Amino acid sequence: MSSRNIGVLLLAFGGPDSPEAIEPFMKNLMGGKIPPPPLVEKIKARYNLIGGQSPLPGITRQQADRLQAYLQKAGGSFKAAVGMRFWHPFIEEGLQDLLADEFDQIVAVSLAPFYSQVSTGSYHDELNRVLSAINGNKPEVVMADPLYNKLAFIEAVAEKVQKGLGALPEGVKGKTKIIFSAHSLPVSYIENGDPYVEQFEFTAQKIADKLQLENWCIAYQSKGGGQGEWLGPMVEEIMDEAKKEGFSDILVIPVGFVSDHVETLYDIDIAQREHAKSLGLGFYRTASLNTADSFTKALAELVLEKYRYSL
Repeated sequence: MSSRNIGVLLLAFGGPDSPEAIEPFMKNLMGGKIPPPPLVEKIKARYNLIGGQSPLPGITRQQADRLQAYLQKAGGSFKAAVGMRFWHPFIEEGLQDLLADEFDQIVAVSLAPFYSQVSTGSYHDELNRVLSAINGNKPEVVMADPLYNKLAFIEAVAEKVQKGLGALPEGVKGKTKIIFSAHSLPVSYIENGDPYVEQFEFTAQKIADKLQLENWCIAYQSKGGGQGEWLGPMVEEIMDEAKKEGFSDILVIPVGFVSDHVETLYDIDIAQREHAKSLGLGFYRTASLNTADSFTKALAELVLEKYRYSL
């Protein structure tokens, strides 16, 4: 392989890395507005239940370190950095980290599996803003392809699903409703052209086909506030239907999230679990990808595709 120097920037949503970071993180999410104190207390209470902070920044850093090591074994000179949209290290900080070294190319990888303007689109816009403010020579910066339709990503999630199915108690597999879950979004984004739902459905169908799953569906979670209609059905609504249909257990697959954070550790592991318990349903979820070797391989393939294309 060529000896070109390649930088890799993992783009993520971000999360508060300490209890003190929760309020300023929320302010960033709200476009600089001061979050109402009752909302701050509500969110702090949720974070307190999962350790006081988000594990996402640390996990994303580990993902970058593992990806860098994987790519260096493939040959060439690679450095991987992290750039987050709403908390440190911000996208600008991650890019500056890479610009401190001389790279022929920087490949930016969105860790949001399904495209939306509020995730990958927002990361791309911020990346362009930072680049436009740089004077002098700039390295070529390219966006990697999305994860959702890549075989390595589908196999990485399928590996977690298989383990999750294997952990179910004997005798409940045929009575288990399987729910692929992703973050809900305002329907207006989809009406304006976001391929989010289409990509979510594609990935879920590929995994279901690969594992020959039965009794599965897609659903949404973590719906935000504000006016307007949001994507549904919600996971809890599917649970209500599953109870009526005679299912005894629920298995949630958080395919829309590649790392553990408040949406998995609280929204799924605590809130959804409590809802299932209230219905008398057994509740399970598959593990997040986090630093799994199979996911590192999937990320590496995205980078190498762009790298080889530009040789």
